[in-house]
Amino acid sequence: MMPSIFRRRTRATVPCTIEIENTFESLHAHVELHGAAPVDAGDEVLVHGDMIRVPYGHKVTLQRLATVTRASGLERALTILAARLELTELYEVSFSSGRKL
Repeated sequence: MMPSIFRRRTRATVPCTIEIENTFESLHAHVELHGAAPVDAGDEVLVHGDMIRVPYGHKVTLQRLATVTRASGLERALTILAARLELTELYEVSFSSGRKL
C-alpha cells in the first residue's frame, strides 16, 4: 500500500448549492457541496454551468454540479507550506522605540 503522500489526485462530481448576493448589505458568493467530504488545503472545486450575473440589489440561489479534485498528500503539504510562508510576509516586527537618538 502506498503512503498517502504519494497517492494520485482523485475527482468526484457532486451536487452543490450556490448563493450569490449583490446588495448594499452584502456582496458574497458561497458554494455548499452536498455529499462530499470537506475541502482541504490544495483541493480544487470547479462549479459547472454558465457564468452567473447577479444585478445590484438581488440575491440568487442556484443548484449546480461541481467537480472536487482532491490534492495528493505532497500537494497538500506544499500548499500549507506556501501559505505559511506567504503569511509571514505580512508580519512587521520592530524592536525600536520609535524615538530618534
